[in-house]
Formats: sequence, structure tokens, C-alpha cells
Amino acid sequence: MASEEKNNVFVELYDLTLSERTDDRFGRVVTTKSLHEGDLINIAVKRRTDLSPTTLRASLDILKEIAIEEIANGASVQFGLGFFGLDVRGVFIGDHAQWNPEVNSLHVKTAAGVELRTAIKDAHVKVLGLANSGTVVNTLIDKSSGEENTRLTPGGGVNLTGSKIRIAGESADNGIRLIDQNSGVEYLIPIESVLVNDPKKVTFIVPANLPFGDYKLSLTTQFTSGSALLKEPRPYLFDYVLAVQ
Repeated sequence: MASEEKNNVFVELYDLTLSERTDDRFGRVVTTKSLHEGDLINIAVKRRTDLSPTTLRASLDILKEIAIEEIANGASVQFGLGFFGLDVRGVFIGDHAQWNPEVNSLHVKTAAGVELRTAIKDAHVKVLGLANSGTVVNTLIDKSSGEENTRLTPGGGVNLTGSKIRIAGESADNGIRLIDQNSGVEYLIPIESVLVNDPKKVTFIVPANLPFGDYKLSLTTQFTSGSALLKEPRPYLFDYVLAVQ
């Protein structure tokens, strides 16, 4: 049973650099934790001790397999927290045009279900004020597809824009990593693949052999606005999940 306590969301403020007003800010939700399916199963078991982790995992895997099969065959499926279906991208020339995989592609479209929408609408939001002026990535552009904050193309270029994102310092922790959200494996971007390394813009090449999956991007640096570097590396985890497909 869902908790009757009100959900809590924390928001930090950042400079809106494109605005003419010097006091305009935009809000970003503070990510309090990052959970995987295994974490959710463990939470469910703690709440319901009569449930088996093995049974929950098996049930989830079966339902996921069925949902994927139906969606991949053109069905619109309500599953879990929302609705899933397929969308077509790319232009067709003429009334009898055929599918051209170099131009056309299928993408998954999603929409949140009413339960999730209600939980978000009813959440208590606390604004924490101006964020600590540390490293922050505002946007990630996949140059091959032109998509923003959604995907990575193996072998393609990526533009990051933000604040204090220049990679600097001698620590081995510094650099850009792509973290597989299923396996937890981290792929370090070689420094020679970083083509632009500025405080507000970083450009790098995605490894050509990066396996398909869902990833998060982390950027660690000792860079700061002053002349001296930070004594300790400062890690930053980008909020969005990035698809490699």
C-alpha cells in the first residue's frame, strides 16, 4: 500500500544565462538517489516480508518480455508507471514510398500514467535557493541525431554545455564516464577523444564499441573559476538517462 505521507521534492536554482534579466533563475530537481529494479525489489520485500525477491524478479522479467514483444509489434501498452507505443521518424517521399532505414526509424513514445501524474502533482516542493556554483551540465546534444538529453551514438560526437565543466587536474578520477544503468560498468572517455575542453562547453567522441543499453554520464574535474584547482575532484552526475541503440 502506498504511503499516505506527502511526497517531497527539493529544487535548486541556477542562473538562466539566456535571459536578459540578471536575476532570472531556472529550477532543477535535486536527485536524492538513483534506484535500479533490484533496489525496488528489495524495498518491496522489506515492506512485504511474504514476498520473495526471486518471485518478484521472475514476475517482472516475464511482464517486461511480454510488454516489449507487444510494443515491438505495434501495440500501445499500459505498463507500470505509464503508456508506451511506437513513433515513426523521418520523411517519406511520395504516396508509395518504402521504408528506408537510413532515413526512417522507430522510436518509443511514452506518457506518464494517472497515478504517477497525481503523485507528482501532490508532492510538496521545497526550493533550496541558489545552488552551489559547482560543476553542472545543462544540455547534452548528440551530434549524429541532433537529439537533446536523450541518446548517444557510438562513434559520434557529443556537445556538453554547462558551467565549470572543463576537465582539469591530475587526479585519476577526473574525466567523463558513461555508466551502464543495468550492469553498473563504467566506460571512461579517453582524454584524446575530448575535442573541446572549455569551462562552458565540452565536446567528446562516444566510443565506437559502446554496447547498446541505457547510460548516465558523470563528469569529474578539479576545475574552478579561480586560478588554482580544487584540492579534491568534484564529481557531477547528469540527471538524464541516455539510450544507446
